[in-house]
Amino acid sequence: MTLPPWEDQLDLLIRSRTPILWIRSLEEERVQRLMVQAAQRLGNRTLLSWDFIAGLSGAPNREGEAARNPLAALACLDPLPQEQGAILLLRDFHRYSEDAGICRRLRNLATALRQVPRTVVITAPAWQLPPELDDCVTVLELPLPDAAEIGQLLGAIAEASGKPLPAAVLNQLTSACHGLSEQRVRQLAARALARRGHLGEEDLAEVLEEKRQAIAKTELLEYCPSEATPADIGGLEALKHWLEQRRMAFSEEARRYGLPLPRGVLLVGPQGTGKSLTAKAIAHSWAMPLLRLDLGRLFAGLVGASEARTREMIQRAEAMAPCVLWIDEIDKGFGGDSRSDGGTSQRVLGTVLTWMAEKTSAVFVVATANGVERLPAELLRKGRFDEIFLLDLPSVEERRAILDLQLRRRRPGHSIPLEVLVDRTSGFSGAELEQTVIEAMHLAFAEGRDFTEADLVAAASQVVPLSRTAREQLEQLQAWALGGRARPASRLRGVTNSDAA
Repeated sequence: MTLPPWEDQLDLLIRSRTPILWIRSLEEERVQRLMVQAAQRLGNRTLLSWDFIAGLSGAPNREGEAARNPLAALACLDPLPQEQGAILLLRDFHRYSEDAGICRRLRNLATALRQVPRTVVITAPAWQLPPELDDCVTVLELPLPDAAEIGQLLGAIAEASGKPLPAAVLNQLTSACHGLSEQRVRQLAARALARRGHLGEEDLAEVLEEKRQAIAKTELLEYCPSEATPADIGGLEALKHWLEQRRMAFSEEARRYGLPLPRGVLLVGPQGTGKSLTAKAIAHSWAMPLLRLDLGRLFAGLVGASEARTREMIQRAEAMAPCVLWIDEIDKGFGGDSRSDGGTSQRVLGTVLTWMAEKTSAVFVVATANGVERLPAELLRKGRFDEIFLLDLPSVEERRAILDLQLRRRRPGHSIPLEVLVDRTSGFSGAELEQTVIEAMHLAFAEGRDFTEADLVAAASQVVPLSRTAREQLEQLQAWALGGRARPASRLRGVTNSDAA
């Protein structure tokens, strides 16, 4: 029998007499089951379990031993015959490692257990290891259930209910549940059985809501529903065409063709040019969940906590794959001086960059930045993103398209001429064009009439565009792109706008 990679790695660590193993996971029941299976595979080793309240379990005539006594729990293997292979599973034991006696006992065990076929396994979602235990403890990350595990679980639950799932529905539910813990999948199934007595396609909506809540509880990622489509974006034709090509690269045909999974795209440009809207449109048009990362949430006060939160964020994003991970304003998160925070931002950046370069999951990263002067060079080099696009201020043709889009959204079939307005809005961003339309509507609404071309022109005259208030930053960005460092997002013009001034 071929074992999944994680179980194979677990067996290898136990067989090689790894003395203390930390399985990083919140799923205690799943860890317990996996330990039972591992003990059986490895020659029916004795499996003992301990927690602070219930004490020892798994040993005849010793049930409840060492309850409320963490130090005594580490002696639970001592009464076993010397040649007996055994695993001791400790729950929540990381809470006691700061105690001097327990820390010393763990260090002694790290030496003694290498001579016998025994392993201490500690399960905990997080553990700030004391320096003395750094070389004594081996960490093994337990990933969330994969498609095979989820499918097997849902299939078994459906069989037990007396109404087996058709293969197509099982595949749908399995795909939808990807990214949830085993316990959450069981809870979803239990609610479905209590409501209707069986599992079915009706549960897909609830699965999506469960995912949204699971993401929200991490406080690291935000699940962003989006109805935006590429049609809601005026201009940016080159970027739209490129994204359409990348959407096809996620298919099985692309895998058979030999194409790797797309990595992501970096969108740079002044505020209001459609970077955020593009991220939302990608997720909607590709039918993928959109996860928004605010980099500020990764940074925590405790030493090592930021790196741990970064690893958790990556695990959550990969578990939700295929998905779009939107890193908003990446220049603000990684553009500061790392010396001011003890190097934390540099270590977090290193973790993110390594993952981006080596990831094999279908997580498409969309990073947005208003400027590039503060972005570290290692983030911009080839291999991190598939491409870097400059979203510059809209050209004449793009301004006409954006204004027409905004007007048709509010007045379908409008007949307002746009030539004068397009001319008067030179240097406006897409967001400023939208606000011009809204301001014109306010002007007309206050007088109890529909808005006209004159209202639009009057509204435009009241706007001071960013191209004037931040001219130097914009020119610097355009000069940077001219060096061949970024592709223009629009095929309708060159890198700069001749009429933007």
